[in-house]
Amino acid sequence: MVEISGQQRYSRFRKLLGYLRPHWRITSLGILALFVVNGLGAYLPLLLSKAIDELEIAFDFNRVVFHALVLLGLASIMWVIRMASRVLLFGTGRQVEFDLKQKIFEHLLTLEPAYFARNTAGDLISRSTSDVENIRRLVGFAVLSLANTIFAYAFRMPLMLAIDPGLSLAAIAVYPLILILVQMFSDRLRDQQQEVQQSLSNISELIQEDMSGIALIKIYAQEANERQEFRHLSHALLVANLMLAKTRNILFPLLGGLASISLLVLVWFGSRAIASGAISIGNFLALQLLIEGLIFPTALLGFTITAYQRGEVSIDRIEAILLAQPQVDDAPTAMSLTQPQGRLTAKQLTFQYPEMATPALDQLSFEIEPGEMVAIVGPVGSGKSTLANALPRLLDIAPNQLFLDGIDVTQIRLSDLRAAIAYVPQESFLFSTSLKNNIRYGAPLTEQPAVESAAQQAQIHPEILNFPATYETIVGERGITLSGGQRQRTALARALLVDAPILVLDDALSSVDNQTATEILAGLSQGTTRKTVVFISHQLSAAAIADRIFVMDQGAIVQMGTHTSLLTQPGLYQTLWNQQKLEEILNES
Repeated sequence: MVEISGQQRYSRFRKLLGYLRPHWRITSLGILALFVVNGLGAYLPLLLSKAIDELEIAFDFNRVVFHALVLLGLASIMWVIRMASRVLLFGTGRQVEFDLKQKIFEHLLTLEPAYFARNTAGDLISRSTSDVENIRRLVGFAVLSLANTIFAYAFRMPLMLAIDPGLSLAAIAVYPLILILVQMFSDRLRDQQQEVQQSLSNISELIQEDMSGIALIKIYAQEANERQEFRHLSHALLVANLMLAKTRNILFPLLGGLASISLLVLVWFGSRAIASGAISIGNFLALQLLIEGLIFPTALLGFTITAYQRGEVSIDRIEAILLAQPQVDDAPTAMSLTQPQGRLTAKQLTFQYPEMATPALDQLSFEIEPGEMVAIVGPVGSGKSTLANALPRLLDIAPNQLFLDGIDVTQIRLSDLRAAIAYVPQESFLFSTSLKNNIRYGAPLTEQPAVESAAQQAQIHPEILNFPATYETIVGERGITLSGGQRQRTALARALLVDAPILVLDDALSSVDNQTATEILAGLSQGTTRKTVVFISHQLSAAAIADRIFVMDQGAIVQMGTHTSLLTQPGLYQTLWNQQKLEEILNES
C-alpha cells in the first residue's frame, strides 16, 4: 500500500480548489443555500417543541392548524432552497467537467508526437472521460455533502447542548468512532479505486487498438485470442470493482449503524429524564429531531470519503497529463518568419532517441537551395524519417544545427515554421469526413476549384470523380474505404493545397506505382514558382529525376550527387540500384 503524505493530500486539495475557482460565485450561492436550509432545519424542531409544550398546557385545534401550516410552509421553503443548492453545486460540477475536458484536449494538442508514442490513446481517453467524471462527482456531490455536514453540526450542536448537555453528549458519543472508522478505510478505498481506474484504462486501450487493427486481427484469425484478452482484462475490472464494493459494503453499514446507536442512547436516557421531569416532552422531541438531522450527514460522510478517494486518484491521473511539458515549444526569443524562400541548411545535425544507443542522425551537413528537389534514399533504419521529422521540428533538436533561410529553426515560431513546410508522413492519416474536407484540412475555407486543382496535381482527381459522391465521399475512419495509393495521394493533395514553399514527403508515395510517382514528382519540379522538395523514397526510379540524391546509412549521409554521377561511383547507391533492377526483372519473369 502506498503511503500518502500530508503534503500530497494538501497539494491535491489545492488543485481541487483551483478547479472550483473560476466558478466560485455559483459555488458560493450553492453553499449559502445550504446554510439557509440547515438554519431552517435546526429551527423547525424548536417550533415543534414550542407547539407541543403549548398544546400540552391547553389544547386548541386552531393552534394545531396554525402550527401545522407554519411547519408546512417552512418545510416547503426548505425544499425549494435545497433543490436550488443541488442545482447550483451539481451545475458547478458539470462546469468543472467541461473546463477540464477542454483544458486536457487543448494541452494534448501542444504535445509532440513522441508523447503519444509513450502514452496509449486508450489510457489518455480514459483519463479524459472517466477520471474527469470522478472529479465532477467530487466537486458536485462531495462539496454539497461536506458543506451540508458542517452546517448541520454548526446549527444543531449548540441547540442540542442548550436543551440538555448530558443527553446530547451521550447521544453523539459514538460519533468519534465514525471518524476513526473512516480513517481506517480511507487508504484502502483510494488504492482500490486506483486499481479500478487502471483496469478501465486497460480495457479502453484494448478496445481502441482492436478497432483500429480489426483488419489485421481477421487476417491472422486472432479473434479468439482477442476475446480471451478482453475477458482477462474485463475479469480484472470485475475483481477490482468487487473488492471496492466489498470495502464500501462493510464501511457504510457500519457508519449507519454507529449513527443510529445515538438514537437508541437518546431514547434510553431521555425516557427516564421525561419521567423524572428533567426535560419536557417538547424539548425531548426537538432533541430527537436535531439528532436525527445529524444521522444522515454523518452516514453520508462515508459516501463523501469515497467520492474524495476517487477524486484523489483522478486528480493525480489528470495532472499527470497537464503537467507534461512540450519538449518542442517556442523559444522565449522566437521570431516570426516572413516570406520564406525555402533554403534548408544542416550543420553537424545530430539527434539521438533516448532509448537508442547510437544516434539516429550523426553529424549531417548539407544545403538545399530554394526550388531544388532532393531525394533521400537508403536502407531501412538509416535515419531518413528522423531527418524528415527534424525539418518541421517534430523532434526536439538542439539549437544551431538546422536552419531555414539562414535562421536557426529553434528560434523560429513553430506556427511560422510549420506553415512554411508542408509535410506528408509515411502514414497517410485521413479523418473520417469527406474527401473535400480532408484535402482542405490545412485551409478549411478553400473553395472547390482550388481543392480540385490540388487533387489534379496529386493525380487523384480522376478517381475521385468516379466515386458516386465525388468530393463529398466519406472516407471512413483513417480513410479505410480508400486504397493505400488513394490515401497517399489524398494526403499529398492536402499538403499541396496549403502551397508552402517547402514540401517534405516521407515515403509518401510508397503505395503508388513507379510511373505515377514519377509523374507526380516531375509535376512538382515544373512551373515558375517551384517548391523546395525533399522526398524520401525506396523507389529509386522516382528518385532518379531529383536534382540531387542524398544516400543515408546508419544516420549519416554517405553519398551525395545526381543519379547519373552516383551510378558511376562504387557505393551504396549503386548497390541499391542494382538490387532494385534485379527485383524488377525477377518480378517480370
